[in-house]
Amino acid sequence: MQQRYYSLDVFRGATVALMILVNNPGSWGSMFAPLKHAPWHGCTPTDLVFPFFLFAVGNAMSFVIPKLQEAGDAVFWKKVIKRTVLIFAIGLFINWWPFVQWVDDVLEFKYWVNPEDPTKGIRILGVLQRIALCYFFASIIAYYLKPKAIIVVSALILFAYWVLCYFLGTPDPYSLEGWFGTAIDKQILGVAHMYKGEGVPFDPEGLVSTLPAIVQVTFGYLAGIFIKNQGEVSWLWAKAPKSIEKHYKLISGLLVIGFILFVIGQFWSLGFPLNKKIWTSSFVVYTTALAILTIGSMIWLIEVLQVKNGLTKFFDVFGKNPLFIFVLSGLLPRFVSLFRIPDGINEEGIATYTNAINWFYKNICAQIPGPPEVGSFAYSLCFLAFMWVICYYLDKKKIYIKV
Repeated sequence: MQQRYYSLDVFRGATVALMILVNNPGSWGSMFAPLKHAPWHGCTPTDLVFPFFLFAVGNAMSFVIPKLQEAGDAVFWKKVIKRTVLIFAIGLFINWWPFVQWVDDVLEFKYWVNPEDPTKGIRILGVLQRIALCYFFASIIAYYLKPKAIIVVSALILFAYWVLCYFLGTPDPYSLEGWFGTAIDKQILGVAHMYKGEGVPFDPEGLVSTLPAIVQVTFGYLAGIFIKNQGEVSWLWAKAPKSIEKHYKLISGLLVIGFILFVIGQFWSLGFPLNKKIWTSSFVVYTTALAILTIGSMIWLIEVLQVKNGLTKFFDVFGKNPLFIFVLSGLLPRFVSLFRIPDGINEEGIATYTNAINWFYKNICAQIPGPPEVGSFAYSLCFLAFMWVICYYLDKKKIYIKV
């Protein structure tokens, strides 16, 4: 009977923890540089979080797909379609939540399309929606194709995306203004339903840039297959020092593959820059390389050398309920924002309000000595700790919420 790879749970949990940490600062204007996304080209530690999670989705698929292949097409399609629709719907629910918002002193309904400004509305896509779409298409590829064919298809997708970006984009094909995908997203999604955080309608989780992101999942799946084939589960819980030589092939294989992909990604970035917001092909290869190197190192430390301590347990707890806690971390702050607390009078004599979260940040975290980034980061850690307590309670009660 196949056991769980503890290191994969820790990897997934660490990724979710980092997603929560970087998505919940005390102030978006006061963040340490590594906790920010690259303004456009480039790759910061924060830019690794989402591709690492997609990679982890592929890892998990390597355990599920063989069972679905044994069960047959009907079971496969039922499971994959159901899971895709649910994850996508949850993501859309988060975007719309809490369905009302404060406008001056009035709670107004958040319309699908704002009747007073048709360029504003509820965003359709987002992180969970991209996970759903990537999971759907990667599952089909993994289910119907052998590993060698998956490598070929994945490479073709990445090269095809590069060609499309270069020939369809103008005048600078890899810039915000020149990237071809925005025009397609506008036509299909509509301006009202797109992200506008860049100051213009542009969706970093848009339909077009989801194409190369699918490969992030297929690469994770291939890595999972490699781990399963090279190392039988029987050795994972053995006392490592006696079996280091025996498992040299697995660890060294992961590190070599990771290094080769790292070099390819770096060279490719010279002509196709690393860019998370349009999810360039070089970004896929580069981040996959770092994910494989990380997984290889974690397997060596956790499974072989048996390094299991408070830190691994901390992340493992997040890995047990990753989707639930990520969703909760998005819903809770928005819900709390509905309950306003009087916060004095401004210079114009108008009453101002805050909420419990902002009050906690302003009166406790922001008061910590040092630059404002310290207080903002302290709030992120407090929020992460609160989410961990919830995950720990669920784990102790053996409650695992899955889709």
